[in-house]
Amino acid sequence: MDPTRTQRFEQMFTEHYAAVRGYALRRTSADAAQDTVAETFLVAWRRLDDVPPDALPWLFGVARRVLANQRRSTARSAALEQRLAGTTAIGSHEDRADEAEALRAALGRLSESDREALMLVAWHGLSTARAARAVGCTRTAFGVRLHRARRRLEAQLGRQPLPTAASVEAS
Repeated sequence: MDPTRTQRFEQMFTEHYAAVRGYALRRTSADAAQDTVAETFLVAWRRLDDVPPDALPWLFGVARRVLANQRRSTARSAALEQRLAGTTAIGSHEDRADEAEALRAALGRLSESDREALMLVAWHGLSTARAARAVGCTRTAFGVRLHRARRRLEAQLGRQPLPTAASVEAS
């Protein structure tokens, strides 16, 4: 008799959790490793019919891709900080670190829709037309949303206006 879907997943989880966690811990921090393991088994649950009988190599492949996604996300975040920090006067390394922290805090105080508008343009490098398609509104509506988000970010930072999308794309 074949085990049910839930029983098959539970057996796979029990047998391979420690190995997948060890794989992730050797490649990233403890917190990120835990996220990696959770995401790996979520993918396994969703694609249980695709998991081969020898599941461990397949799980390692999923974990490898999850880790790669985490690294890309971290790199995009750092690139955004550099681009936005580049809009201020060049100072010492400590000044830039303080600026990055101030920016991170200011972004955290914005609404989700403001952060999304700013991130789509500054982080992901989308034009206003493409960003508008991503959020499901017109280009004009997105332009207004982006303008307001920039003004709110400027207010949070307490400094001069940020550059427009055209000047960010030109640099």
